[in-house]
Amino acid sequence: MAVMIGVVGALSAFYYEDLNTEDPINRKISTYRLIAKIPTIAAMCYKYSVGQPFVYPRNDLDYASNFLNMMFSVPCEPYKVDPVLAKALDRIFILHADHEQNASTSTVRLVGSTGASPYAAIAAGIAALWGPAHGGANEAVVKMLEEIGSPDRIPDFVARVKDKESHSRLMGFGHRVYKNYDPRAGVLKESADEVLAALGHKDNPKLAIARELERIALDDEYFAQRKLFPNVDFYSGIILEAMNIPTKMFTAIFALARTVGWMAQWNEMIVDSEQKIGRPRQLYTGPDRRGYAPVAERG
Repeated sequence: MAVMIGVVGALSAFYYEDLNTEDPINRKISTYRLIAKIPTIAAMCYKYSVGQPFVYPRNDLDYASNFLNMMFSVPCEPYKVDPVLAKALDRIFILHADHEQNASTSTVRLVGSTGASPYAAIAAGIAALWGPAHGGANEAVVKMLEEIGSPDRIPDFVARVKDKESHSRLMGFGHRVYKNYDPRAGVLKESADEVLAALGHKDNPKLAIARELERIALDDEYFAQRKLFPNVDFYSGIILEAMNIPTKMFTAIFALARTVGWMAQWNEMIVDSEQKIGRPRQLYTGPDRRGYAPVAERG
């Protein structure tokens, strides 16, 4: 994520001639360019981290297949993209593309409202997404499933989640918007089954734990009362891990998918005739008066 922030921001230096955001042609070029380059940048970040040569994009592959090829192919042997994996990744990209005024989308709009380049605005969005409270949910789900270890340990884990004195948390459940089952979770649950079957991992232990945990949680009145239902992050991490995508790449893939939505939000904001620079109002709610000691009397 640190590399992505730096490289995306640096695109402003490479394409400085297109930074006039008032020109609709420039806006369209910047939009196409960012959506096209983000997968290449993300894949190159991965290749650099594992010490492998960069793989350039291919015009004969679709968006998701191209990303998988840039991630996993190497110059010394042929690589064929599995269409089941490409379909699942495409679903992940679509379902993560846009979702209301979350922290990162609000950041993109706030930075964009100053007239900054779209590359700067998207780099800021990636920075906001980097925080684990926003972009790290599916990684947290995978860690939770690893912590549980096996389906027979789920009742003990659920008991700890209910214990207010415990620090255990049920990850991948609940959403600020959805107060029932996140419809995106159902789509990715289907994709998880398809991917693991295609890879010969039908008995994947994490998927078995996830299914049983979902069943127990949905039947438990404690979670039902608190509107804690599976969300989009519950199955996406299992899918990505099954594809051999490391957890450190999960948030980068989230940023890849969300760039489409960020650019749509940015374009919508730029053409709004009533749009002004963003300036959230701050209301002071502290004490009316506080004691003051002159500088000479301070210890």
